[in-house]
Amino acid sequence: QAHVVESGGGLVQPGGSLRLSCAASGIDFGLYSFDWHRQVPGKERELVADIDRYGTTTYQDSAKGRFTISRDNALNMVFLEMSSLKPEDTAVYFCRAYTRRTIYWGQGTQVTVSS
Repeated sequence: QAHVVESGGGLVQPGGSLRLSCAASGIDFGLYSFDWHRQVPGKERELVADIDRYGTTTYQDSAKGRFTISRDNALNMVFLEMSSLKPEDTAVYFCRAYTRRTIYWGQGTQVTVSS
């Protein structure tokens, strides 16, 4: 059975940094692309960053230059390094593992940027 589990969220001051982790199990990790989404109550979930099975990355405009997505195929993990955090980055961050046929979501991890 597939599992996707996020961790690393928390409270951080504006301008600070945070590293989110996504651990995937029960899947052939190297065949999957991954992305990070975030959601604020009352708003739609939005894509933040994506990394495909070959390591090619794409970013939402607000994440460019501040966030870095990476993957470690040996550890079956995906990371989102976030820096220069702003209060508007506050959200629940979700990791998604996907192929053309299959999608798995994690349960999310809360990131709060506040002084």
